[in-house]
Amino acid sequence: MAEVQVQEKSEKGGKVRSKKQNTRVDMTPMVDLGFLLITFFMFTTTFSKPNVMDLGLPAKPKDERQKPPDLEIDLSNSISIILGKKDKIYYHQKDKQSLGVDDLNETSFDREGIRKVVIQAKSRAKNKDIFTVIIKPTDDSVYKNFVDLLDEMAITGNSRYGVTDVKPWEQAVYEKKVGESGRAAPDAD
Repeated sequence: MAEVQVQEKSEKGGKVRSKKQNTRVDMTPMVDLGFLLITFFMFTTTFSKPNVMDLGLPAKPKDERQKPPDLEIDLSNSISIILGKKDKIYYHQKDKQSLGVDDLNETSFDREGIRKVVIQAKSRAKNKDIFTVIIKPTDDSVYKNFVDLLDEMAITGNSRYGVTDVKPWEQAVYEKKVGESGRAAPDAD
């Protein structure tokens, strides 16, 4: 609040002059009000909007008769990409019976890696219009690699891709491949 300072009369004789009084305003309540306003605006403001990636999923048909027929994808018209641990990426174009450890190839996320592999596989496809990339993240993979692979799909112009779980027979081959590459060469003493 405001406060008025009053001086006492001096004991000297003489004229009494009226002195101007000094006023002092107490700013403590104003500081409290400032902190209340800052707190109010902090709680009512949106700091950043969440970023959402649109995957472009197809609409579910309302009628079973409108459902498209199940389509068997030829192996030459698709490529399976397995996201592994430690930023490793593997790919193959084999079926359950013919997939072996040597057929599961490893590549990288750079321009000469998965991008080149997808472009070459698409150029060798029998029907380039239905070429499909099947993305299979393992439990060991990280989300960043999945997003990087989706970016590669946009860069290579592949609008047909799907995300699914790793099949048990692929998981077995993947674990053998990771086990082989994880073994260190024995030291020659």
